[in-house]
Amino acid sequence: MGTLLEPTHASRADAPTTRLDALVIGAGIAGLYQLYRLREMGLNVRAYDTASGVGGTWYWNRYPGARFDSQVEVYQYWFSEDLYKAWKPSERFPAQPETERWLNFVADHLDLKKDIQFNSPIASAHYREKDGRWTVTTDAGERIDTQYVLACCGMLSAPLVDRFPGQSTFRGEIHHTGRWPKTGVDLKGKRVAVVGTGATGIQVIQTIAPDVAEMKIFVRTPQYVVPMKNPRYSQAEWDVWASQFHDLKKRVRSTFAGFHYDFENRPWAELTPGERTEVLEKFWKEGSLSMWLATFPEMFFDESVSAVVSDFVRGKMRERLRNDPKLCNLLIPSDYGFGTHRVPLENGYLEVYLQNNVEAIDCRSTPIERIVPEGIQTSDGKVHEVDVIILAVGFDAGSGALSRIDFRGRDGRSLKEQWKQEIRTAMGLQVHGYPNLFTTGAPLAPSAALCNMTTCLQQQVDWITDCIGYARTRGKKTIEATREFEDNWVKHHDDTAAATLVVKTDSWYMGSNVDGKPRRLLSYIGGVGNYNRQCDELAASGYPGLAMN
Repeated sequence: MGTLLEPTHASRADAPTTRLDALVIGAGIAGLYQLYRLREMGLNVRAYDTASGVGGTWYWNRYPGARFDSQVEVYQYWFSEDLYKAWKPSERFPAQPETERWLNFVADHLDLKKDIQFNSPIASAHYREKDGRWTVTTDAGERIDTQYVLACCGMLSAPLVDRFPGQSTFRGEIHHTGRWPKTGVDLKGKRVAVVGTGATGIQVIQTIAPDVAEMKIFVRTPQYVVPMKNPRYSQAEWDVWASQFHDLKKRVRSTFAGFHYDFENRPWAELTPGERTEVLEKFWKEGSLSMWLATFPEMFFDESVSAVVSDFVRGKMRERLRNDPKLCNLLIPSDYGFGTHRVPLENGYLEVYLQNNVEAIDCRSTPIERIVPEGIQTSDGKVHEVDVIILAVGFDAGSGALSRIDFRGRDGRSLKEQWKQEIRTAMGLQVHGYPNLFTTGAPLAPSAALCNMTTCLQQQVDWITDCIGYARTRGKKTIEATREFEDNWVKHHDDTAAATLVVKTDSWYMGSNVDGKPRRLLSYIGGVGNYNRQCDELAASGYPGLAMN
């Protein structure tokens, strides 16, 4: 491995340029593994991250209640059995602090931090056609000359922070859940507003409810929820999981969503109504995303099946809301089916609304108009006075993190401007017109939303690394997805998505939460196992569709 120049933050014209074989953007799940793989290949590689430490999602999302909703036994790295066994998680769905510690443990175990530059947001990356390399610039003015750019920016890492007019006028504190202060926020005895009831908002609401004096919850889109069952893990229990390492590693790569469970029940049409209910009850009690991703795949395609499954979940929710008509109308979805949006896991979330100090505001009938010095003003003219506003309003998902960097490819084309018109990729791994730029967690791959993230991100890193190795052994300097290959993938992606009910709904899965964002299902819905097979076939055939020069 070559010797790196010291990082340069000066903007002087004579400041040296750091020269690399490969630059990794991000030090989260994907970035750490990508750094490890390329370094093992002998490349001169360095990772850059905006944060002051490793973790990616698990660095930034330190809001109250942040935790996994993938079981920890499969939210793992699979390249080292020893690494798997060396860390014992405390519970089935660990909270953010433990996960951040785990990723620091991984980085230290592999001695990765010496090759990571923190507090260094990437501002731009411009491709040079004359020599097939990239000029990358940090926001501090450091210039890096690199052959490959590996964008491991994360699928949910571009928070929608400036969401409402007047935010700067608020006299209290405003915090976005995706940029929660490391020092924490004192909410005890405060009047708190929570805006947003997606997976994040739900975790916040159920966690802070015992501490706040008053809570106003601004509800626009109700969510189907599944109760989380989160047992503690003893060392003996973890040893049992560790003994299954190789089986789990193989299993997650072939299932629909990258978990160790899959759709393995008898087809819906072959079961009686009673038998269908038995299956739903069984997985409801499981307390995991298996209720969504291991019951009946027909719910994604058949409106009649979707209706039955949705009614089952609605019934469970009504019981917990004590059949309160106002709360049921506000909090139980009626205009989309279970599973066509992201399904949050929760623990006592619905019961919060039964507390006397909690008020739910219906943002469908009275939307938020603006933030005022005293609090939040809704369209009926009412001002909801609070001390703290928590914005759980989501992200510019999938494409946002890449669009916020000034990527310029062949002929100066701008990725940001292209994606304003249409979001396209070649299998979520490359974009035509941007040679030697590889992406993980990008649109049109399962990793954008419909996968256990460690499964899909590692698969992408491995595929990218093998592709670079293939080109290097053949003396090729550039790798670029052809237009034809990208066109074919976009068509396959869209055809697959069009067969589902997901594309008929509005959610961040479709980019609906960002004004003006082109409408397209961000994640490939053909299944993780199917996607991996196609990637494997592409590699085994010598990467047809990728131009190597």
